[in-house]
Amino acid sequence: MNVPIAFARGARNNLLATLKSGDWRALLASFLYFDTGFTVWVMYGPLAPAIARDYALNDAQKGFLVAVPVLAAAILRVTFGNLYQAIDGRRLALLGIALSAIAPAVLLLMPGAPSLPLLLVLGVLLGMGGASFAVALPMAGSNYPREVQGLVLGLAAAGNIGAVLDGFLFPSLAEHFGWQRATAASLPLLALTAAAVMAWSRDRAPKSGDARAAVFAFAASLGFLIVLVLAVNAGLFGLGGKTGLMLLPVLGALLAIAVLPSRYRAVFAERDTWAMMLIYSITFGGFVGMSSYVVLLLTSLYAMSKIDAGLCMAALAFTGAMLRPLGGAFADRISGVRALGVLLPLIALTDLAFALWQPPLAGGIALLFVLYLCFGLGNGATFQLVPLRWPDKTGVMSGVIGAAGGIGGFYLPVVLGIARDTSGNYGSGFLFLAAVAALACVSLLLLRARWRI
Repeated sequence: MNVPIAFARGARNNLLATLKSGDWRALLASFLYFDTGFTVWVMYGPLAPAIARDYALNDAQKGFLVAVPVLAAAILRVTFGNLYQAIDGRRLALLGIALSAIAPAVLLLMPGAPSLPLLLVLGVLLGMGGASFAVALPMAGSNYPREVQGLVLGLAAAGNIGAVLDGFLFPSLAEHFGWQRATAASLPLLALTAAAVMAWSRDRAPKSGDARAAVFAFAASLGFLIVLVLAVNAGLFGLGGKTGLMLLPVLGALLAIAVLPSRYRAVFAERDTWAMMLIYSITFGGFVGMSSYVVLLLTSLYAMSKIDAGLCMAALAFTGAMLRPLGGAFADRISGVRALGVLLPLIALTDLAFALWQPPLAGGIALLFVLYLCFGLGNGATFQLVPLRWPDKTGVMSGVIGAAGGIGGFYLPVVLGIARDTSGNYGSGFLFLAAVAALACVSLLLLRARWRI
């Protein structure tokens, strides 16, 4: 009886001691920035059924719509992180908040519905919410000593619980006020975050590099992404735009890599980099990609109401977000390699079950919860490995691997949307996802001798 109480008290005292060892207000501001950024980032997901109805989108177009902000965050995270190396993070956080607010402000003020191309451009700007990762986490860490960085970064990264708010908030607001007006609910949250950042944020990280070159790289990646998204939407890559959908992340990533300093590009010469990127594209990519698409999946596959599907999304996102710290602790005990050696096959088998079984509602919900359990635990386990494998490149690798997670999050809704549009069901899409998870598991097994276990 007394042991659990003593443990709880010890954990509480450890948390309080950690918070007191640095600037807790700066940590709270970083958490709010990441939390509201995540909320804005996946906003299109729970609103997608209503948007798709107004624009008569097919399944591939629905997948593209919700995937655009996910991809934008993946690419912009790299160049926004590079910008952080040269410019004060507080100013960058305010810039990120302002860019994130453009989409809901435009949708609120427009007298009628925007064109589909404009909606996609606004989706690129929503990606700035996901790019907050590149500034919020290092800025939070800069306010605390090295001994407590793991816990501090874990607390700041808990901002991905912002996806839970999407499921609760936006479907019901869209039902009463329309999806355009519903997006405006994010504006007070962004304003509150901006006030917290101005009042409390402090960036104590040393700065280096060419600020002008970093600004150019960020602006170039943002502009190029907008051009690419519009080109894909116009069908310029042929085959009804489906080829363009699959090429878009590749072209965007090539640009982001090209404008980075050479010290960043050097990590792509390592095999382990690609294996870790593949793994994180499944764990974090699965979390954010499915969070963007699951409302569409539930409404189209099971004719679930938009509000019920949003609540289900919230419960799934909460599960994945809360299990991430546990995944890191689990990996500390048995190693990240062993943890992922269990989680990746389980993801592959769950996707395979979805592909072959096409389950009824209860079975589908159960399989989705298994996936989110694996996504959450896998996210923590993956980043447990990064400082062990790359002790002198942890910052660079965190940005690169984080970007790969976003790209995986882009492909998941696109693949499922194309599968549904082509065959009338999701079977081939889940079969493809199962094969990729199995490939990641094979890569893990082949390279584990090079990683500490």
